[in-house]
Amino acid sequence: MLQAVGVSKHFAGVQALREVDFELRPGQVHTLVGENGAGKSTLIKVLTGVYQPDAGQLLLDGEPVAFGRPLDAQAAGISTVYQEVNLVPSMSVAQNLFLGHEPRNRLRLIDFPGMQAQARELLSELGISVDPRRQLRTLGLGVQQMIAVARSVRARAKVVIMDEPSSSLEPREVETLFDVIRRLHERNVAVLYVSHRLEELYQICDTVTVLRDGRVVHSGPLADIGRLELVATMLGRTLSDEGERTVFAGEHDSAERTVLRGKGLRRRTVLDGVDLTVHPGEIVGLGGLLGSGRTETMKALVGLQPLDEGEIEVAGKRIRAGSTPAAIRAGLVLVPEDRKAEGIIPNLSVRENIVLAALPRLSVAGVVSKRKQREIVDTFMRRLRIKAASPEQKVGELSGGNQQKVMLARWLAMSPKVLLLDEPTRGIDVGAKAEVQALVDELAGQGLGIVMVSSDLEELVEGADRVVVLREGASVAELTGDQVTVDGVMAVIADEQR
Repeated sequence: MLQAVGVSKHFAGVQALREVDFELRPGQVHTLVGENGAGKSTLIKVLTGVYQPDAGQLLLDGEPVAFGRPLDAQAAGISTVYQEVNLVPSMSVAQNLFLGHEPRNRLRLIDFPGMQAQARELLSELGISVDPRRQLRTLGLGVQQMIAVARSVRARAKVVIMDEPSSSLEPREVETLFDVIRRLHERNVAVLYVSHRLEELYQICDTVTVLRDGRVVHSGPLADIGRLELVATMLGRTLSDEGERTVFAGEHDSAERTVLRGKGLRRRTVLDGVDLTVHPGEIVGLGGLLGSGRTETMKALVGLQPLDEGEIEVAGKRIRAGSTPAAIRAGLVLVPEDRKAEGIIPNLSVRENIVLAALPRLSVAGVVSKRKQREIVDTFMRRLRIKAASPEQKVGELSGGNQQKVMLARWLAMSPKVLLLDEPTRGIDVGAKAEVQALVDELAGQGLGIVMVSSDLEELVEGADRVVVLREGASVAELTGDQVTVDGVMAVIADEQR
């Protein structure tokens, strides 16, 4: 139904796609996988008219097509559901569903009652329980994502491309999404499904194409390739290949029994008594449900969340709560959950983002040493395997995994004593995730104290030496040794809720 033949695309010194052959068949649920930077997003943008290929061609129903803009692709029957909801929040659900295709009455005016009736019927068919008259902005992000899916279904598209559609959905909503995909399959609609969650791919997809460095390295039935083999194909190496071992953190005195201590952290309506200790070389996980105070605790430790009560010590020395400069000087740094809003500065270069925190150390009488900048940037780009055309490329142009590495490089360049990681692998593919996880283990092995938040319980228990469970802003349990299991964390949460 939709085919790319020998498609290549080049950007500012980077070959994003190299003679890619890809095809979507009617009724097929096809997944596109690969590391961040492998070319997935670029291929999707070529298929949907955002980019035009430098070489090769697209075929729709066997006929050559050229999409000069996304609207051309939509008119041809290609609908896209993006990870970030692409709707109008000030309009109603019904208006969003029919935007640009509103039903008209005999006077050629918009038939609002008819539109609402059609919207109610469509939502009911898809199992989405929401009043079509409600403003979109009043709904949760997960429901908004399902409205975006419903809009694609309403358009009667031949091809539906879903880019991380489940990232904002609850488990119940994911099942609804899968029901929608099955209905599309029954209608012979071709579905391209992109997700970093392997369990989802094996549950809903029948075919897989693997991209690596802009090339197709595998394509075929998903049932014919196991998970470990799929990951190895994406990475181009075995999972046990740890690569170069390097020391990133500064020297730490292993005799220090506690490198971080937070005691009685309280802030009205947010934190209600969090106690936390971290030893050199230890990874401590913060577990709990959404809203339990995990992110708030991390921000409080580095002074981004003011405290009403509580004490914070780094390497045995008490620091002033509520002061980010004091935390950084003491060696306590945070890689935030939302790297786009709170981490990277997208319009600055990779170099500028990496050296940003270290600039005072690199300057003499206000003059920054270019040589020292270059040494730091070259070191961390090589050691963290940051993929960029050059250090001067804008960081906003990098893949999510490489943006995450740039943030890590920024703070590792400060030789911290404690590294706080809030959802360090969110939104990055399994290959980049494995690299980040291996790096975290290596940093701990060099004596760095690490606190990690992850909504993925398996990731949390696999990566942490201890897990402190939070509920309603308070630490309610600490799991160690054999207690650190998914079932163990879930049991604590369940017990505390009764």
